[in-house]
Amino acid sequence: MAEEAKTGNAVWETIKTIVYALLIAGVFRTILFQPFWIPSGSMKPTLLIGDFLFVNKMSYGYSYASCPSLIIPSVGLNVDAEDLCGWMQSDENTRIWGGDPERGDVIVFRHPVSGRDYIKRLIGLPGDRIQVRDGQIILNGAPVQQEPDGVFTEVAEPQGSQGLRPRCENGPVGFGGDCEKSRMIETLPNGVSYEVLNIGNQAADNTGIYTVPEGHYFFMGDNRDNSSDSRVPQSAGGVGYVPYEDLIGRADRILFSSAGRSMLFFWTWRGNRFFKAVN
Repeated sequence: MAEEAKTGNAVWETIKTIVYALLIAGVFRTILFQPFWIPSGSMKPTLLIGDFLFVNKMSYGYSYASCPSLIIPSVGLNVDAEDLCGWMQSDENTRIWGGDPERGDVIVFRHPVSGRDYIKRLIGLPGDRIQVRDGQIILNGAPVQQEPDGVFTEVAEPQGSQGLRPRCENGPVGFGGDCEKSRMIETLPNGVSYEVLNIGNQAADNTGIYTVPEGHYFFMGDNRDNSSDSRVPQSAGGVGYVPYEDLIGRADRILFSSAGRSMLFFWTWRGNRFFKAVN
């Protein structure tokens, strides 16, 4: 009987340890940082497919969107942040201990319609007037500075776990060839500079004037011709204006990066991107 009691106690202690570990991990992910893999090329060259980073959730305070979504289609798991923390939503579009994002921040947010996590650069603040002409942002009537910065080159081959092929300005490019895009340095009025890419003339390179509503934000991808962002309204399948409460956090630093289909393919690791700051 004594041996059975010891075995029972050991099992119970193991269960408690697992529960405690899950609770700690849940608190860590909900309050402090959320892991995020870059699945697409919409933020190249700032973020590449296969970059792994933690999103700083303390940057802008907390809302229902701060709760993690647990989506694993292979096992039928689909628990949304709204399912866990929908009680925090309100018509007032507010946050707890809320902080204001700055123009140029790279931010993870919930798509206002689909609820999926997106990562883009913040271009427009509430009240801003934004237009794109010939690929250049016109912010509150003034062109945002752009300077040519050579060519961004990558291999024309499947990238990441989804096997996505890059789009090329010099395309079509055969498998293994050099895929090129024009690169420019864009500088916002507050002095934030970053690289943007151009593939060619697209419909989103020339837009009407957007006026960002109060309590909302306007986002764009750095890979301008390969990004679904605020230039396309939600009614047409785009991101549109993003409410303040849908912000999740700021991307500050890349921790790990792999160019392969799996992080286990160590020969595809990009060591030069480990611990790289996100600008």
